[in-house]
Order: sequence, then structure tokens, then C-alpha cells
Amino acid sequence: MGECIKVMVAEDFDLIREDLAELIRKQQDMCLIGEACSGKEIEKLAHEVQPDLILMDIEMEKINSGIVAAEHIHFDYPEIKIIFLTAHETDDMVITAMATGAVDYVVKGCEEEKLLHHIRCAYEDEPILEMRFQKKIMQEFTRLHTSERSLLYFIQTISKLTPTERELVKLLLQGHKVAQIAQLRYVEVVTVKTQIKSLLKKFGCTRTKEIVEMIHNLRISHLF
Repeated sequence: MGECIKVMVAEDFDLIREDLAELIRKQQDMCLIGEACSGKEIEKLAHEVQPDLILMDIEMEKINSGIVAAEHIHFDYPEIKIIFLTAHETDDMVITAMATGAVDYVVKGCEEEKLLHHIRCAYEDEPILEMRFQKKIMQEFTRLHTSERSLLYFIQTISKLTPTERELVKLLLQGHKVAQIAQLRYVEVVTVKTQIKSLLKKFGCTRTKEIVEMIHNLRISHLF
């Protein structure tokens, strides 16, 4: 027999954990070296005997126990490969889980041979994250990259605003309409409209709603 892949399983549902353990034991190239039913327990086991790979459930004693455990294990032992094996497949869960340093994400219920293939590929440093999960991660990367560029653009634009325009943005963020702003600032409605026109031009927007939404999305309301 060749080199043995040392595997640990973290799963709080006894039947599933036992089935996974049995599956691993049957493989000539794999060795089961630990089982855990909680995030805390898998952390303890990983510290005691470092495996090559952990099959990690996400929801155990808490809804995110596997994610917390993966973060801690990856920080101390970045060489340990973690594959999330979970029923959750929402965008937020996939992105949060993979941000821990995990190498793969598999949904429970897949064929045994498919799961074994994922384990072997991960061990060989060639993880095969499914395309649908790759797309979720790339979409998030694109969103963050776009937000970063938008934030830089907005900060630069804000620095060029006049005190009057900054006050106008502040009132728009508070939800005031044109007529209300005119009353609060003791000016004519036409004056406010002229100022808003100038504001829209600086931000490259067509509606004040766009400015407000972008500021909220970038979480920079405190700058006003």
C-alpha cells in the first residue's frame, strides 16, 4: 500500500459521521485518525494529531461551528486541508466558509466516489471546487473589487465638494426631499434644484437616489 491520507471527520449527526468514517476506512489509500461531533472537539483533535485533511460540517453545536473551527485550525496548521461537507449552499455560506482557508466545498448527499475523488484531489494540492461555487466566489471577488474602485472614486469626489454640497448630501442621506431641504436651508426650491444638478454632475449620477444608495453600500455615511 502506498502513502496513506490521514483523514479526520467532523460531523454532529451520528449516522452521517459513522457512514463517512466507514467509507474512509474502506479506502486502501486513506486512514481515519479521528472523529468529532463538534467544532471544539475537532480543534482539540487537530492539535493533538495533525491530519492531512478534515471533512468538516458547518453546523454542529452552533450554526457556524465548522467555520470557526476551520479558521482556528488553518491559522495554527495551514498545511491541513479542509473540505467543507455540508447541507448549506447559499452564497453567503459558501463565501464565508471558503474565506477560512478551506480548499473545497462539497454538498452532502453526493456520490461516495465523487467525495473520495474530492479528497484525493485536495490531498494532491489539486482541489476541484465545483464550477457553481467557483462562480459564487468570483462574483464576490468582482463585487469587492468594484466596491474598492467605487470607494476610491467617491472619496476623491467627496474631497471636491463645497461645504454647501456636503450639507446637501447629508440632508439627502437623512431622507429629505427637495422642498424640505429648501425649507431647512431657507432658500428657494429652484436654488436647491440647481445645487443638486451640480452635485449629480460631480458624482456622475442621474438621480440623487443613486448617490444615496452608493454611499450606503460603501458604508461611508459617517463622512457626512
